[in-house]
Amino acid sequence: MSPGAARAAPSIPLPTDAVVDPRIGSSGPCLLALEDGTVFGGVAFGSDRGGGGDLVVNTSQTGYQEVCTDPSYAGQVVVMTYPLIGNHGRFADDDQSERPWLKGLIVGHATAAVLGQARQIVHLLRSWGVPAIAGLDTRALARHLREQGSLRGVITAPGKTDPDAAVEAARALPVWEQQDFVSQVSVSSPYEVGDRGPVVAVVDLGLKTNIIRALRRRGARVRIFPHTATAAEVLQPDVDGVVISPGPGDPGLLDEQVALAAAVVAAGRPLLGICLGHQIVARAAGARTQRLPFGHHAANHPVRDEVSGRVVVTAQNHEVEVVGDSLPEAGGFYVSQRNLNDGTVEGLRHHALPIETVQYHPEGSPGPLDAAEVFDRFLGHVRAHADPVRA
Repeated sequence: MSPGAARAAPSIPLPTDAVVDPRIGSSGPCLLALEDGTVFGGVAFGSDRGGGGDLVVNTSQTGYQEVCTDPSYAGQVVVMTYPLIGNHGRFADDDQSERPWLKGLIVGHATAAVLGQARQIVHLLRSWGVPAIAGLDTRALARHLREQGSLRGVITAPGKTDPDAAVEAARALPVWEQQDFVSQVSVSSPYEVGDRGPVVAVVDLGLKTNIIRALRRRGARVRIFPHTATAAEVLQPDVDGVVISPGPGDPGLLDEQVALAAAVVAAGRPLLGICLGHQIVARAAGARTQRLPFGHHAANHPVRDEVSGRVVVTAQNHEVEVVGDSLPEAGGFYVSQRNLNDGTVEGLRHHALPIETVQYHPEGSPGPLDAAEVFDRFLGHVRAHADPVRA
């Protein structure tokens, strides 16, 4: 029997503990149950309690640590299709936030770190109560989700193997589009990183550490604001540019942040929107957003610049797209980049103002840095705006 093969209830075959490296230890049999009634058997190796959320598939071959600590995965259960997860361990410098935000982790095989100085990723999951399951055919699960679209799912606590109860628990989970995740992941008060250079205000909707690093490497003084910041707070006289960060959830719930983006556009300050920030700026420009049938979660999405024709390989992590045909021509924005896989909108630029948005993650973490030039362009606009003393 292949490990983790899907079966209809009530009899669910369970893989052996061999799918979890004994150096990290397992906690016994458990289930993954989806709201459509599909149930997989597996071995628990994370927290000793269950949990669930919307399932998303990440096809990256590396970067599981960054995935686990990325705030944009708040409320979601992540399926890693690469078969060996854990062998690189965990290095604190690669964390993208102070804690894991995902609701669960699904892997084929859970392995232990091969480097002596590395900590085990499983310890991070256990310390924050994140359930994890191994022994599934994650690629079969990925195909199922691709065919069925987004589904809610539950990882049961160790020893809880009643499939009917697990499916009912999955169906009882809250709907993703109706949940406010940004308020959970954003900072509660402003703070600064760096003491010199042009000032870049970052509105934290789920900010990743590597975005701060990308701005600091280019000489910016970074001032981070919570998601509740007003235009008056963000657009202080010494602010030379604004970044609206990535984050989790549906941009349709974020009317206050849309109003903030509109104020920044009206002020003509250099503006960069990344992922959720891109969607927020698009809404401020009058465009609509909608949920994708299955989100983009990988480190290998090709994106073409619609002006130059140049293609870059990008890291992506989003459930929602900007509907390009809904972008009003009178707003001054145009679609600047598209995804070569499905044609979805990957970027906007303004015809006259120093404003750019990208749906992908130019900071990588995990993933390629082909698109890091986005930060170069933005900082060029920032320095052009800055007082010479600060620049």
